[in-house]
Amino acid sequence: MFISTGGMDIEKSKPTILLMHGSGLTHIVWSLHEQFYASQGFNVLSVDLPGHGNSDGPAIKSIEETSDWVADLINKLELEKINFIGHSQGCLIGIDFASKYPKLINKLVLVAGSYMLPVNQDLLDLAEAGDDKAIHLMMKWGYEGSKAFIGGNPVKKIINSTREIREILSVDLSACNNYKAGKESLDKIECPTLCIFGDLDKMVPLKVGNKMAEIIKNSQVKVIQNCGHMIIYEKAFEMRKLVKEFLLN
Repeated sequence: MFISTGGMDIEKSKPTILLMHGSGLTHIVWSLHEQFYASQGFNVLSVDLPGHGNSDGPAIKSIEETSDWVADLINKLELEKINFIGHSQGCLIGIDFASKYPKLINKLVLVAGSYMLPVNQDLLDLAEAGDDKAIHLMMKWGYEGSKAFIGGNPVKKIINSTREIREILSVDLSACNNYKAGKESLDKIECPTLCIFGDLDKMVPLKVGNKMAEIIKNSQVKVIQNCGHMIIYEKAFEMRKLVKEFLLN
């Protein structure tokens, strides 16, 4: 498997951040985050999930199995605890992980996520067929200001083949759609949790995100203005500042 570390070696004396990408994506989505967190004294583990990006193997078919995979990774690296930062599907993985492995997590950051991420049936069908219209729908729902990206939309550059749509994106979207243990998992989360939302997010409307945050015992909410679902791109610098303050306090 592939892990980007922000160009730094892993030192067990430092606190660790694990960055978890969303459906069909890779560690590349964290390119504006990795070195920043590394410069703040953290180990950075920006992973490509199995089958994604530079990692071998088929994509994992369920959120529950993926959170178990994260636990195996931490144990393999002989780390005591991590700070988990997840975006979109990565939030579901973080929620499930934090509920099942409380001894392995220090703090949890949920970015543009909720405990349920139902997927439109048209999108599921298109992705299963390997149709690139699935990417178009994701962009339509996922971005507030996609035209602002110089050089074109970055997600379209990551998911750019029929195989990737059918074998990776489709599997991830189905995993999100099939995850039903979210609310039960929220009740079990004990670690400090930061929820970051975009006020213009169409995939996870603010009222949905706030409802999730209310269930988590030890949580706080930060809302970024004029921002859609892809906070990690759209408002990366604002998000980094919020995460830094949360993790260091």
